[in-house]
Amino acid sequence: MTGWSARSAQALGVAILSLLTLSVWPAHADWRKELGTFRIGMLAEQGGGHVVTGLAEIKRAYSMALGLPVEVLVAEDYASLIQAQAAGRLEYAIYSATGYATAYQLCACIEPIVAPVAEDGATGMRAVLITRDGKLKSVDDIGAHRVAIVRKDNISGFAIPGSPLGAAFEKAGSAIQKVDTAAAAETMLVDGSVDAIFGWVPASAVATAQFPGSGTLERLHAAGIDPASLSVIWTSDLIRFGPHALRSDLDAEAKSSLTIFLTTMFSQSPDIYDLVERERGGGFRTATHAEYEPVLEAVKRIAETEQAPNAQ
Repeated sequence: MTGWSARSAQALGVAILSLLTLSVWPAHADWRKELGTFRIGMLAEQGGGHVVTGLAEIKRAYSMALGLPVEVLVAEDYASLIQAQAAGRLEYAIYSATGYATAYQLCACIEPIVAPVAEDGATGMRAVLITRDGKLKSVDDIGAHRVAIVRKDNISGFAIPGSPLGAAFEKAGSAIQKVDTAAAAETMLVDGSVDAIFGWVPASAVATAQFPGSGTLERLHAAGIDPASLSVIWTSDLIRFGPHALRSDLDAEAKSSLTIFLTTMFSQSPDIYDLVERERGGGFRTATHAEYEPVLEAVKRIAETEQAPNAQ
């Protein structure tokens, strides 16, 4: 049809979806009356104060999908989101994988519904142990070499490696050098002050020194390290990208409406998708609690360690 653009088709799709949603409201309106307002928690943009670009458009889109007013709490950190949702002040929040696991540890009253996908189809990342010039042959060599690892608030740098590596990691003692940022660990490998570092690669990439388009290997390559000198000697299980999580006691119709809205957002409302998901351009796919079990176990282990009498 002449003059019929892709955006026109998308707009029509959104209109049809909205009409279909509207058609069922009268029969199932009780939960809307009970809630009154649907409350969402989002992390503020870095360096922007309490700012989320396109907030008015985001609220309007969610309101149309649910059929009731929407409010958004713009939080400076995940701790604020976690406390608010655990206390029942939010029905819905957007987390990192660590943030979700921490929130669930505090209150087993939430569940994931979707998580983003990268443009290359990756659904998450994998932690890796990278050595230079073959200094480490296997994870059993950790205690005999200098290894840099990002502190526990970085899921790929501490929580995931710390659990599956088990005894080898715990026995390493002073050989493990904890740093504040991934950039600091990478610099130490570049200048030779450590023999290996923990980092990450996209889950869609094969963990070798052939450098996927993002991740620690690519960053080391950009910093000037010869790819041939690097090798990956350990790779974690999949760490799914952080989810959008709902209160578990939310009405089933609300969960269904949100799932449809989010999983079709990339194709039906690309402009809204870009506002909601600022990092990964592959759309949303449904997510389950079980997919975050490795992160949940790691966060639980950390909490138990910190609560122990001899914890420092």
